[in-house]
Amino acid sequence: MMSFDPYGNPTYFILLFIALLPLMIGLLYGHRSHIYESIISFAFLLLTFGGEKWHTGIALIIYLIYQICLVWLYSMYRQRKDSANKGWVFVVSVILAIIPLAVVKITPAVAHGASSIIGFLGISYLTFKVVQTIMETRDGVIKEFHPILFGQFLLFFPTISSGPIDRYRRFVKDYDSVPTRAKYLDLMEKGVRYIFLGFLYKFLLAYIFGTVMLPTVEHAALQAHGFSWALLGVMYTYSLDLFFDFAGYSLFAVGVSYLMGVETPMNFNQPFKSKNIKDFWNRWHMTLSFWFRDFIYMRLVFFMMKHKWFKSRITTANVAYVINMLIMGFWHGETWYYIVYGLFHGFAMVINDAWLRYKKKHQAQIPHNKFTEYFAIFLTFNVVCFSFLIFSGFLNTLWFVPRH
Repeated sequence: MMSFDPYGNPTYFILLFIALLPLMIGLLYGHRSHIYESIISFAFLLLTFGGEKWHTGIALIIYLIYQICLVWLYSMYRQRKDSANKGWVFVVSVILAIIPLAVVKITPAVAHGASSIIGFLGISYLTFKVVQTIMETRDGVIKEFHPILFGQFLLFFPTISSGPIDRYRRFVKDYDSVPTRAKYLDLMEKGVRYIFLGFLYKFLLAYIFGTVMLPTVEHAALQAHGFSWALLGVMYTYSLDLFFDFAGYSLFAVGVSYLMGVETPMNFNQPFKSKNIKDFWNRWHMTLSFWFRDFIYMRLVFFMMKHKWFKSRITTANVAYVINMLIMGFWHGETWYYIVYGLFHGFAMVINDAWLRYKKKHQAQIPHNKFTEYFAIFLTFNVVCFSFLIFSGFLNTLWFVPRH
């Protein structure tokens, strides 16, 4: 049986076009078939999790049943007329939702690199969707829970492996409606454009930076044994490879979603034009960044202010920044360079806010013009690229892996 990584080769795209054509024709004429959408979703999930990866498909099915039952039970509890909305019930529900992901993430660290048998491609992004649904149910934002719709939301195949991370209410609104002909023609035009831009990013530019250039500069940096111009080359080359590879994938996911009449949110918005680190996180992997902001950072701030941990709001925000980004670092993996990457960005946010406060108080003394804007972009770009050098793990290879 064939097995493909999503958007990994031309055959996948040919099959995708054949499968989507009837759906696109239907949407163009004002009809949406959830049955047909379910059939093609199942087919492409089978391509992703079938064949030699069948064990990950079994893990996905078990995970799906577990999470749907969990959210369903919490939703029934929350929506009862006499519901006390107890905090401990909410906390236990969130912990239960996170446990499978935690096991998958921790297993390699305690099992000498072995992968967990319950892991599968995209488990992180599905877990984010589950947790946000529980949180929004507790907040009263989600008032009705439909298990089938929730399953469709989790298993929406264009985004299942690496996002973007959609929100349940926004997805259901699109999934349950048919766009007007003019609206769908606009979605189709954007979708096709995003897919072709994705080809440019992922299969040309990411190939040049990641496959052609990166091994060469890495070899030169290893030969130099320490800080060198070649290491600077690794920093910039890896950063551009990371961006074009991931942004290319995200463009495929958004483009295919648009062709299916679902306006999945964009993940990147010219991040290397950011003027400071906060601006960067409003442009880079936006759905993940906004998820951490809304469901970790803001709730940490609220919790610490409610319990009066600190007298200063600035201190509260700074502590929340560091904890939030540290959690993001641990999410990437339990290695020192992911953790340092998270701490780096946490403290960068603290420094950024301190600078913005200082700048606001001293507007008359601090110049603001085109040069300062370009310098801010240049500085932010280099700070971000340095953080990606940490993230890449190459410094671990350079400093700590013995070479013969």
